[in-house]
Amino acid sequence: MKLDILAFGIHPDDVELSCSGTLLKHIALGKKAGIVDLSCGELGTRGSGELRLEEAANAAKILGIGVRDNLRMADGFFRNDEEHQLEIIKKIREYQPEIVLCNAVSDRHPDHGRAAQLISESCFYSGLRRIETTVNGSNQQCWRPKAVYHYIQDRQLKPDLVVDVSAFIDKKMEAIQAFKSQFYNPDSNEPESPISVKNFMDVVKGKMMVYGRDAGFDYAEGFTVERTAGVNNLFDLI
Repeated sequence: MKLDILAFGIHPDDVELSCSGTLLKHIALGKKAGIVDLSCGELGTRGSGELRLEEAANAAKILGIGVRDNLRMADGFFRNDEEHQLEIIKKIREYQPEIVLCNAVSDRHPDHGRAAQLISESCFYSGLRRIETTVNGSNQQCWRPKAVYHYIQDRQLKPDLVVDVSAFIDKKMEAIQAFKSQFYNPDSNEPESPISVKNFMDVVKGKMMVYGRDAGFDYAEGFTVERTAGVNNLFDLI
C-alpha cells in the first residue's frame, strides 16, 4: 500500500499526542496515512508493552489509518546505527510516503530526539540505490520522502509551521484516550507519571490552543522542518 503520509513514533501514543489531528485532517482530504511505532513502550511507568500494542490498535481504528506497524525495537536502548536504520528503510520503501512525520528533535524524553535523528537519516538513506533491502525475497526499490516534518512533543519548541486541526480536536482526544493505561485513572494503583496527572489532557489542548492562536486557529499542531518550506503564493499563508 502506497501512503501519502507516514508518521513514525518511538513509543505508541507519540503520534496520537503530537500529530494525530494532522493525520485526521489529511485523511478527510482523501490522503492515505499510516503509523509505524518503533517500540512497544515497554519501559513506560504504567501498563506494559503488550497492553500498549492493544491500545495502539484501538487508536488506529479511531483514526481510520490505513496501516499501523510496530518494529519492536528495544525501548530506551535502540541506537542510530545500520541495523536500526535498515528496519526503517524497509518500511519507507514499502509504503513510499511523500511526507514523513516523526519525533521532536529535542525533548524531555531522550528517546524522542534520538528517534528523530534515526528516522531522519533513514529517510535520506532510503533514497540511495546502493543500499539494498529485501522483503519476503523481493528486492525493494529505493524511495526518499519529499519532506520530513518533526512534530512537537513535551517541550514548548517554536514551530516552523502549524496545521489547523480545529475540526478534528474531539476525534484526536478520543484517539489519545485509547491509551487508557497511560493517562489519569482515579482507580489505578500504578505509579504516577508526568502524563498520568489529572490535568494532562488540559495541557495537551492548551498547547494546541497556543500554537493555533498566532495563526488564527482554535487548535493547531506544530512542526519543525529540516529544510525551508515554500508556498506557491503568499495567499496560501492567510
